[in-house]
Amino acid sequence: MSDEQMKVQIKNLYKIFGSNPKAMVEKVQGGMGKPELLEKHGHVLGLKDINLDIPARKVQVIMGLSGSGKSTLIRHINRLIEPTAGEMIVDGEDVLSMNDNDLREFRRKKASMVFQKFALLPHRTVAENAAYGLTIQNIPTSEAMSRSQKWIDRVGLSGFENHYPAQLSGGMQQRVGLARALATDAEILLMDEAFSALDPLIRTDMQNVMLDLQEELHKTIIFITHDLDEALRIGDNIAILRDGSMVQEGSPQQIVLDPADDYVSDFIKDINRGRVLEVGSVMHAKPPAKGPELEASTVLEEAMQVLVSSKIKEAIVVRDGKKVGGLSMEDCVKAMARTQGRSEGSSAYT
Repeated sequence: MSDEQMKVQIKNLYKIFGSNPKAMVEKVQGGMGKPELLEKHGHVLGLKDINLDIPARKVQVIMGLSGSGKSTLIRHINRLIEPTAGEMIVDGEDVLSMNDNDLREFRRKKASMVFQKFALLPHRTVAENAAYGLTIQNIPTSEAMSRSQKWIDRVGLSGFENHYPAQLSGGMQQRVGLARALATDAEILLMDEAFSALDPLIRTDMQNVMLDLQEELHKTIIFITHDLDEALRIGDNIAILRDGSMVQEGSPQQIVLDPADDYVSDFIKDINRGRVLEVGSVMHAKPPAKGPELEASTVLEEAMQVLVSSKIKEAIVVRDGKKVGGLSMEDCVKAMARTQGRSEGSSAYT
């Protein structure tokens, strides 16, 4: 994909915490790892040589365990954290070269953030919180309230405009945070573990809200999570971090079918592959002469139901109206049962 189609480009990004971080970059580049850097030099390696291209209008998930660097990374995009070395390019412009005024405008209008702990103003109502990003842009109060009301309605909070955050459940508070981010009409949404503080059912509900809105709005969403199920459900692309380094990046299909190492394999070992893998990833090349048609994006769980109900051995896989392959129950079973781990080599299903 060309640079012109990329919304965000992260290039050779390093972040080292300590008294003399720039002097430590060369040591890390020379092969010094996180434990040794801390033990010998008293510095903490936050990010190591991160390179990631994020396409416009897609959901980019960045995931990893606690301490992997994922929250540190997202805070570089709007310069809440300054890098030790590297570039952060948004729409072809280096965010790191922006002056204070340009950066302020970038944060207000280009990139909105939704935090894990909601970050609502307790003394302001739902309506005032949702409008906050507009009022700090000096938009007249009446217009700010009108625009924010649209998003209050869209996230399902009609009737709660005059409530205060303390009167709302956690899920409702996060809806306010989402409405506030959307009200500014920013092109980029930065979501830092936005749903991880919520109960599982409420969390799923918020994922649905976000996906429904994304289907219409097509924002560039950069979403941080430690939960692989969440990452696979919402991500168009996933980057996995470990100890500040990016160990794998790719589509959900690529992550599940061909984990880069044992660390990634451990992440995916317990997932329901049938709800993640698409038939286009596991089909064989030759379409059958007849049979039910399945879109290449159909997940295996649904495809297996079609094969069973139709009582036909093979289905025709189509993409953009063209026949691109075939899918048998045997293909599905092999893909579902395939041993996790890199020792299996590259996927035989392409």
